[in-house]
This record gives sequence, structure tokens and C-alpha cells, in this order.
Amino acid sequence: MHQGFFRVACAALAVKVADTEANASNILDLMAQAYSAGADAIVFPEMAVSGYTCGDLFHNSTLLTGCREALRRISDSTAAYPGMMVVVGAPVRCGSSLYNCAVIFTGGAPVAVVPKTYIPNYNEFYEKRWFEGAPTPAETTFVELWPGCPTVPFGAQHAVRFKDVNIGIEICEDLWTAIPPSSRLALGGCELIMNLSASDDLIGKYAYLKSLIAQQSARCIAAYAYASVGFGESSTDLVFDAKLFVAENGQMLVSNVRWKSGNQMVVTDIDIEALRRDRLHNGSFAACGVREDASLTIVEVEGDEDPRAAGKLLRHVDPRPFVPASDEHLRERCEEIINIQVAGLAQRLSATGCKSLVIGISGGLDSTLALLVAARTFDRLGLDRKGITGVTMPGFGTTDRTYNNALTLMTALGVTQREISIAPAVTQHFADIGHDASVHDVTYENSQARERTQLLMDIANQTGGMVLGTGDLSELALGWATYNGDHMSMYGVNTGVPKTLVKYLTRYFADITPDQSERAALLDIIDTPISPELIPAEPDGTIKQKTEDLVGPYELHDFFLYYTLRYGFTPRRIFLLAIEAFRDLYPREVILKWEKTFFRRFFNQQFKRSCLPDGPKVGSVCLSPRGDWRMPSDASSALWLKELEEL
Repeated sequence: MHQGFFRVACAALAVKVADTEANASNILDLMAQAYSAGADAIVFPEMAVSGYTCGDLFHNSTLLTGCREALRRISDSTAAYPGMMVVVGAPVRCGSSLYNCAVIFTGGAPVAVVPKTYIPNYNEFYEKRWFEGAPTPAETTFVELWPGCPTVPFGAQHAVRFKDVNIGIEICEDLWTAIPPSSRLALGGCELIMNLSASDDLIGKYAYLKSLIAQQSARCIAAYAYASVGFGESSTDLVFDAKLFVAENGQMLVSNVRWKSGNQMVVTDIDIEALRRDRLHNGSFAACGVREDASLTIVEVEGDEDPRAAGKLLRHVDPRPFVPASDEHLRERCEEIINIQVAGLAQRLSATGCKSLVIGISGGLDSTLALLVAARTFDRLGLDRKGITGVTMPGFGTTDRTYNNALTLMTALGVTQREISIAPAVTQHFADIGHDASVHDVTYENSQARERTQLLMDIANQTGGMVLGTGDLSELALGWATYNGDHMSMYGVNTGVPKTLVKYLTRYFADITPDQSERAALLDIIDTPISPELIPAEPDGTIKQKTEDLVGPYELHDFFLYYTLRYGFTPRRIFLLAIEAFRDLYPREVILKWEKTFFRRFFNQQFKRSCLPDGPKVGSVCLSPRGDWRMPSDASSALWLKELEEL
């Protein structure tokens, strides 16, 4: 394992039924490929040594002898691959019974044998004709795989600890049962489940299987590596297509291309550290393990020193973890997010009997999304959109671009419009407190933000309504809000939505609106530099104060935020992931600079989050002090910044 990642390979050979020598040669070829790819472990399909469709040949001495010799050959060959574990499927005789087994090797020797627990005997399956299900002995059983071979532990209750990772085994049918062995294996501490399978192909079965694997990995909070037989198995009554999957906690990381002849293999890195954090964070997981008494026998494997360098991470790291990765379900995902926001706001309006909202409309992304959500909420409740008062409050830094976009959007949505310049009031305020208006410092900026909030609150009193907050999750993380200014409202619909997702949702609204003026305004808002517009514009009227020039790119901060809150990763690990995700976008030193900024601001701005207004949780990450995130405002960032300085 390197930096918390464990590299796993799943392989399917072009099997020759009952030809154990040919199958062993194919297995050795795939082992060599996996080792070159840096795999820590490789799993082969069920009965890979013999072929799954041998039928009554399984009770033939010649075939069983060939299997033992093939296992000996595979075992000896693993000595050439230090630091890699090999798991192959083969028939194994123990006592007077034959078992369908996974045999585990490393360092030139077998280390354990795990038999299949549930033996199917229905429809096209009749394995009970040849095999027994795994025994449940009170004590560990040992088996000799070939004459002279040192005995190794035998039993379904065994797991292997290799490179500090607990690995459990189940075989094909085991996964399809009501309580799969993998559930108890995971509760007993296994972080990676390997499934050796021989699943035939029927209409609709592939999609169901893929979903089953992903779901089981999620229930187990584990990685799940699945290898099923493919080309070469007998087609007397069935057809087998190689199926190779690696899932991790509900996410399918990699799969093979279907309907191909020849050997196949997939290799990927699984995030053991992320799995361990989720198990630690999810108290129900540990409680379930205690209630179910999921005790295992862990076989400790002292692997040889691995001479291979880790190399490039074999795993996609999404630079935008909050944004849907695929357009395949674009509409469905966007509608779900928006409906969560709408449902939260609708409930608050219904509970308070309020039929009026007041929103400050700046022509920026956040207030735009808040207004769009408010309009849809009023439609859902059957309220007149005129009950939404959009207030544009031009100040010293307001540009024509944002001002006109704000007006266009409010007109298109049919809300009540008000315009109040804050310049006279703020100028008087500067005089009252003795501030030089030519000094564009924090007082200059925050005075404008607080004046706008005061206006919105007072207009809400006039209309018998409430102020709808517009600040987003990213701004809350960085503290990029004026305390008791735009930081405050009666309800905030964007508090669970990070900036990268705000832009994504706004684009979705632009795509679905039939109003061309609304669409044009939304697209221009998306393209406008993010800015609070509190500093006078450039001489040519363009925006001078650009947020991302001051605090850093929001796509980086959203990335840091996700891995800090979702997984609790160290700054060092987040930095390594960011390098992988933004390899072609930002140099290392730029990523490091803004990560330091993120952690410094994240800690010293917690006091703003401690009194955060209500707002709906949208995704897996939230900063509400009443929900997901409880952190003292006085916590020190010293350890986090020290680690970053050491980079």
C-alpha cells in the first residue's frame, strides 16, 4: 500500500476446459502483466485452473492431479513477484470432500484456502453434484494442497492481512444470497473483498450484477474486486463473457470491455484510507459488527519487500467532486438538487405562513441561483411571483454588466423590482465614523455589504416577508462574507451548494428556459468574473475586484473542501490528490499556495459558520453547525499549516 492506496488487478483468462497446464500458463502470463502494472494483488475467476464447466470431470483423478500440479506451478512462480498476492480458483480436496475454492499465494507459497459457502443447485447450476459448501468448524482446519506442501488454513471464516490491508474472499453465488459472506467479512475488518466468479450471461443479468456489486461495496463500506470467467468455457448450454469489476463504497471504479476473446485484465487503485475514515465516521457500521459478532480468523502474511515504485496513480481523481461527472443523468441530477432547495424553502414559507421574499440581486452567480429557486418555489406553492421582491443596490463598484443582467433576469422572471443606490447612505456612514472614502480597505468594503443587508431586512419588514440569503458553501468555507452583512438572512437556499455547483446549476437553468433574454442573461452571468464589486471598477468599466485573484480559484477550494469534510484527509494527501486532479491546469506551487490559504481561512473564519442561518443540506458535505460540522471557533490551524510548510 502506498499513500493509502492499494492496487488491485482482476483478470480473466481464455480458459481451456480441463487443460490445467494451458490454464496455468495463461495465469502466469497475466500475473506477470499485473506485476508490471504495480498490482499489490490479483484475483482470477472461479475454477480458473480447471475451467468452471468441467462437469463430472471434477471427480476424475487425472483432472484433480492436474489441478494440484498447476497450483504448485503457480505457487512457485509467485516467488518471482515479491510484494504481490495472487488469488486463483480451483477445486480443492479436504478430507473426503471436494470444495470450490479460492487459493491465496504470495512469496512462493500458499497462505490460505477459502471454500465457497453457498453451492447453487437450481436452474442451470448443479454444483452440489460435485462440491460441498464451506464447513463451519469450531476450530481452524488445515489442508495440504499437494503432496509435501506445508498445510495452510482452510475455511470461509479466514481473511488475509497483506500490506496492512485486510482482504476477504467470497465466491460467485455467495454474493447473491440474502446475507452474503462479504457482509460479515467487512464487519470483521476486511477492507477489500475479492469475488471469484463463473457467472453465465443472460438478458439483463449484466446490469443487475453491476448494480449488485456496487451496492454491496457500499453496504460494506469496502472495495469489491470481481473476476468472472469468460471466453473458452464450454458453450454446451451456457455462454460466458468475462466480467471484471472493481467497485469502492458504491462507486464503480473500473470494468472491462465486454464480448472479447483472449485474456483480459483491469487494474486500479482503491482508497483504503478513505474507506477507513468512512467506517470510523459511520458509527452504525461498528455497532452492526458488534451486534452480529462478525469475528474472523486473520491470516497474517509477511510479504517480501516490494521493490517496485508506486508510479502514477491508476485512478481518476475528479477535479470537480461536487459536480456530476457525466451528462448521462444531467437533467435528473440537476432537478434533484434544485428540488431539494425548493422543498426546503417551501417548507419554511409554509411553516411561517410567509408569502413574501426579499432578495438582493447583484447580477452574480449566487443571487441568480437564489432567485431562480425562489421563483420555482413560488410556482410550486401556487404563489404569485410578484411576492418576490428583487432589490438591486448599486454601489461604488457596481458595473453596467452586472447591473443590466440583474434587471434583465428580474424582468424575465416576473418578480417585483426595486432599485436603491447605497452610495448616499454609505457616504454618510463614512462621515459618521470618520472613514476616508478614498481608502479602499475592509471598512470601505464591509460598510457597503452591511448597508445592503440593512436595506433588505427593512424591506422584508415592510412587505411582511423574509430575506432570502444567497451565500454559498464555498464562501462559508473561506469566510468570504461580511459578518452580519451578506452573511445574515432568514433562510439561505445556497448554504449547501458549493460555487462550482452554483455555476453548473445556473447553466442548467439557462439550457431549459424558453425565454431567450433570460438565457442570454444567465450565460453572461456565468461568464462574468466572480466579484463582490465593492471596489470601484477599472476606467473602462470592467470589474476590478476579482474574488479568485484574492482568495484563489474556487475549483481548487471546492476540491480542498470536499476532501477535508468528506474524508478528513491530511493536507499532504489532499495535495497529492490535487496534483493528480489538476495535473494539466495548475503547477504544484500554485496548488500549495492556495491550499495554505484554504486551511488558514477555514479555521480562522469558523466563527461565521457558528451562527449560520438555516438552509438545506444538498450533498454529502455541509457546514451547518446544527448538522454535519461542529468545530470550535478557537481551533488552531497550526498542525495543518505545519504539514503544508513541510511540503
